Amino acid sequence: MTKSKYSSIVMIQCKYSFLPVKLIFFLATLFCFDLYCAAQSLPAAKSISSPDGNLVADVWQAGPVANKKIFYTLAYKNKPVILESVIDIQLDNHLSQLALALKADESEYWCGDLVLENIAQSSRDTVWHTIYGERSQVRDHYNEWTFHFKKSSDERYKVNLIVRAYNEGIAFRFYFPDNPTGVYYHIASENIEFTFPDNTQAWYEQWAQGPFKLLPLSGWPDESERPLTLKLPNGVYTCLAEAAMVDYVRTKFTLKKDKLNTIVTSLYEDIDLVPYFNTPWRVIMVADTPGKLIENNSLLLNLNAPTKFQNTDWIKPGKIIREMTLTNEGARACIDFAAAHNLQYILFDWKWYGPSFTFDSDARKVVVDLDMKAVVDYGAQKNVGVWLYVNQQALVKQDHDLFPLYKRWGIKGVKYGFVQVGSHRWTTWLHESIQRAADNQLMVNVHDEFRATGEQRTWPNILTTEGIRGNEEMPDADHNTILPFTRGIGGAGDYTICYYTDRIKTTHAHQLALGVVNYSPLQTLFWYDKPSDYQGEPEVEFFERLPTVWDETRILQGEIGEYIITARKSGDQWFIGAITNNTAREVSISLNFLSNAKKYTAIIYSDDAAVNTRTHVKTEQRKVKPSDVLKVKLNGSGGIALWIYPEQDKASVKDAAGNKK
Repeated sequence: MTKSKYSSIVMIQCKYSFLPVKLIFFLATLFCFDLYCAAQSLPAAKSISSPDGNLVADVWQAGPVANKKIFYTLAYKNKPVILESVIDIQLDNHLSQLALALKADESEYWCGDLVLENIAQSSRDTVWHTIYGERSQVRDHYNEWTFHFKKSSDERYKVNLIVRAYNEGIAFRFYFPDNPTGVYYHIASENIEFTFPDNTQAWYEQWAQGPFKLLPLSGWPDESERPLTLKLPNGVYTCLAEAAMVDYVRTKFTLKKDKLNTIVTSLYEDIDLVPYFNTPWRVIMVADTPGKLIENNSLLLNLNAPTKFQNTDWIKPGKIIREMTLTNEGARACIDFAAAHNLQYILFDWKWYGPSFTFDSDARKVVVDLDMKAVVDYGAQKNVGVWLYVNQQALVKQDHDLFPLYKRWGIKGVKYGFVQVGSHRWTTWLHESIQRAADNQLMVNVHDEFRATGEQRTWPNILTTEGIRGNEEMPDADHNTILPFTRGIGGAGDYTICYYTDRIKTTHAHQLALGVVNYSPLQTLFWYDKPSDYQGEPEVEFFERLPTVWDETRILQGEIGEYIITARKSGDQWFIGAITNNTAREVSISLNFLSNAKKYTAIIYSDDAAVNTRTHVKTEQRKVKPSDVLKVKLNGSGGIALWIYPEQDKASVKDAAGNKK
């Protein structure tokens, strides 16, 4: 497709030469009007650069009269990332004159007669502090261009294309302002293209808790989940994502049938919206290494609105263990175990109020032999809070009543089960329900297929979500070394780490390391285990000391599907988790991120078959300094975990909840 306006003259003549004379005259009139407005259209590409200049996006219009399209390209450090691609949104109401004349589907033409009114430029460079996260503060730094368009066929209808360029990637979305008629818009699709260079490969995932396959951009069996991570032949890594998916429908990615190497957005369903409104951000993250994509994932938070919560003191991240017996005796034992091992919460999982998959159960009543008040009071004495699982049927039916009741009971959070995802109805319901939970100071863990798009910034009571193939399904180590670079870019994931069950397909040191590698402010531990499984294994100290929120996060090394080494900082402490796939390997871990002003002790937890415990984890202690490089041998499916703290009384080291131990 040419960027030249005048080449479109030939295209319009050829395309419509078969039409009746009156219609040709009508089209010619529109074309002349278009030439008249040429000074207001987008005759040449506009370049949008990231603050550091590494990312450059070009945006322009081209095509036949009254059916122009908006195109863009993206380059990173002068390397092509996105080749010529279309930015589009298709509406099938408010028909244009051209569509009516051709008796055509308006969705092909709604954006076709857009005329540029003006371009507004702005920039921002601020820092905001997180309530919790993978880092304690986030820089929000971007250049923004807003293209103000109106329809030449009816100037009452307008749309803005907003493009932001960050150092971490670019994002764009449409904004529909008020229109004089006040009539809703029916969005049929977006069909936003992402055309990549030949030989680009993607880590395809068919559903939110599915396995990954490394595939070329051809022959996909179905749509792929987001975020979608890709590797380009020029060595650049990119990730396609969406942000601020609120009051809208979920988008996945599919291949465009008539254009090679092209991914296109695929909406869950049509959607009706009343202006004014924004569409979600379409995000292209770019980096030199896959680890940088993870480090840069605060971009998704930046694209969401800041929280309006006035008080967030009740939002307390921590570690949680599931109580499976649903009895008073089992609950007390679970609370005792949690208190002894620095876990902040216990969870009563499903069926405590009856069958879950029915509207007939009443989640206001405990139907098992469990005295909820006595259990909550007992937990409070030991600083252990209680969470409740509630399935969607009960939430839909009763959450207006449930949440004030749970607050009176002293419940700390609700685990949403089997929420429906994708449609406009369920997306809107979920966010409204999360707000109702916040109104009653209840934290939230959304399970099953839901994936957040950065809205934890707006609703920080969303501590974690599932939408992850975790230890409920017992994936192998190959999967675990793909997950951080794909699903992990989307933010917190409740992997439900196990430890003692013989169902795990990795070593135990690998499981320890997952607590660092997989970020979750509500970290579920011992998922298939029970308190009596613990037999004094010394390495459990690592879980005891492990925070769940961080001041800093670094991906030291890693290759997707092979291995990853993650370092996270909390106060003066560093925690490192390294895991490998099913293949053994040797890695070197540089400690150059440590402060030269301090002396450190490292506790190292590694696999060792010679250790005479059922977990075969060796615990060793050594002095370390910033110049040290640790040579580590990882068994196949293995891992290593490190806890590094300044030389001082261990009793002064803070725990996951910020309390001194």
